[in-house]
Amino acid sequence: MALVGSNSVDLDGKTETFLLKSIKIAFVVALYWFVSITMVFLNNSLLDSRQLDAPLFVTFFQCLVSVGLCWCMYSLSKLCPGAVDFPSVKFDPKISREVLPLSVVFIGMITFNNLCLKNLGVAFYTVGRSLSTVFNVLLSYVILKQTTSFYALLCCGVILGGFWLGVDQEGAEGSLSWSGIVYGVLASMCVSLNAIYTKKVLPVVDGSIWKLSYYNNINACLLFIPLIAIFGEVTKLYNFSKLDDWNFWGMMTLGGVFGFAIGYVTGLQIKFTSPLTHNVSGTAKACAQTVLAVVYYASVKSFLWWTSNAMVLGGSFAYTWVKGLEMKKTQEEPQPRSKTDKNDAGV
Repeated sequence: MALVGSNSVDLDGKTETFLLKSIKIAFVVALYWFVSITMVFLNNSLLDSRQLDAPLFVTFFQCLVSVGLCWCMYSLSKLCPGAVDFPSVKFDPKISREVLPLSVVFIGMITFNNLCLKNLGVAFYTVGRSLSTVFNVLLSYVILKQTTSFYALLCCGVILGGFWLGVDQEGAEGSLSWSGIVYGVLASMCVSLNAIYTKKVLPVVDGSIWKLSYYNNINACLLFIPLIAIFGEVTKLYNFSKLDDWNFWGMMTLGGVFGFAIGYVTGLQIKFTSPLTHNVSGTAKACAQTVLAVVYYASVKSFLWWTSNAMVLGGSFAYTWVKGLEMKKTQEEPQPRSKTDKNDAGV
């Protein structure tokens, strides 16, 4: 786990107290929660605009901002090499082509994610987009031939039950959007595919997440241009009355900044804690996000609606915990020695 003793030693060889390390971890987790929750509410505000119905353009612009920020970070790393570390952003067409399959999945992930948020809202977003864990299990078996333990499958069953109960309760309240549900399921599938393809493509960019993000966003910008034209968003932009409104573009840019920042704070949280703690934190964040949305929009939800959220979040937490225990057990089990090892040992 993240905290293993009362004292630890940092990179400079100085002793770091338990209290100081705890404060750092608390700050990083709080920063992750702030960036993630703010980004969701900000995107919901942009996508829920009654005047501009152009979700593809909004997503395209955020990808464009991410590319610009990559250039800015690279320039800063050249000016302040000791303080900022960022990989080269020199464009290589060969790398771009090799990253392209992942970029197609990436486009699907962020587009369907935003469309789900637009149609379902923040309160039901967690349930609507809850099947990524289930798709992880399914696609890992279909693509990677990896089996899953009974307890992990049981957790997936709880998530599925919470998802269907949530759909039923949202429908009973008259606020269900079937298009939003479909987008949520597709977004969940793309999230799982994105994780699988990321592992496959990372060696192409020397294992650099930032470099992968840079090429992903460049490819996404290029692919979004024809999509924006095909889906008729050019006309909607032309007729939009706030194209010269600095507040609108400020909000759009801020959405892009938070979209870029989520990659950094996610990596930071994993670095200061662990992948297991990160997933648990993400589940807890989703719970807080749902409660905040219900309070902010002054919604009244039924007991079964809250039960569906609890099932989804509880199942996700349990799955993360089960997989963490299984990984720990695998690492602790002694590996069988080969014949060569036995001969060397004189057996």
